[in-house]
Amino acid sequence: MQVITDLNLFTKPLHAIVTQGTFDGVHAGHRQILSNIVALAKEKGGQSVLVTFDPHPRQILFKDENSIRLLTPLYEKIKIFEAIGLDYLIVLPFDETFSKITALNFVRDILVEKIGVNTIVVGHDHRFGQNREGTFSDLKEFSEIFGFEVIEIEAHDINEAVVSSTKIRNSLLAGDIHTANLYLARRYSVEGKVVHGKKLGSTLGFPTANIEVSDKAKLIPANGIYAAYATVLNHTYPAMLSIGHNPTIADASWSFEVHIFNFDSNIYGQTLKVDFEARLRDEVKFDSIDDLIIQLKKDEILAKSILNVSAFI
Repeated sequence: MQVITDLNLFTKPLHAIVTQGTFDGVHAGHRQILSNIVALAKEKGGQSVLVTFDPHPRQILFKDENSIRLLTPLYEKIKIFEAIGLDYLIVLPFDETFSKITALNFVRDILVEKIGVNTIVVGHDHRFGQNREGTFSDLKEFSEIFGFEVIEIEAHDINEAVVSSTKIRNSLLAGDIHTANLYLARRYSVEGKVVHGKKLGSTLGFPTANIEVSDKAKLIPANGIYAAYATVLNHTYPAMLSIGHNPTIADASWSFEVHIFNFDSNIYGQTLKVDFEARLRDEVKFDSIDDLIIQLKKDEILAKSILNVSAFI
């Protein structure tokens, strides 16, 4: 997959099969659209092209770092798009000037003139252009003017619910990992650098890797204790993690800590990726450190059962 950040360096393919959008999460519904353009490009002897934006439009339009928590920052999306088999990813820089491009100008000046769209595939609720003014009906009208085909993909349902990035965000914020993973069609992941902490985990018999999350806009699931898989130094291990303020420990600050089972290596400074499997419980303030240790041992047993730790030994 070629990543294009300057449209002036893009050579229009013979048959550009295009879709466009933010695709935050690259969830099951998004994958249906992307798989469609990949298959259609092969059928027509053309090239699959995804047009997306960076930063996310809401980060510019609302000017509030809390306006949106991203499911997949750009570096994560690039890995997923490449695995799906896209030919081109065009990343358009999004700023206030770009936000004022009308629906007509976006189609004419970018999709037609710069990219040479042959066919565009969009979701059932697709909107585009200034103030999201462009609709599917507008696309159909423009397609007749500029000579390209438009295909609309119906909403992707799971358990009779329409999949959306908003629903995934809400599920993660509620600690509902099962629903989030179901809608994503993969485990939700967070990655960051392993940094030095207060080494509280070691004093409890559960040494942890403290994670400094790579992207400040990345959505972190609800505080609590989780079963997960940790990938570091190109190996994946079963693990459990704590997200929150460690309420039993006096003066503890918020942290993202990963305890990797059957692991004893120095990984400070390394990038560690966590894939969430299940939420075990809320964070709780215990009456004593001993009570906390007893609960952590119970958490370990439950997490190992969920993760089938024996398969890693």
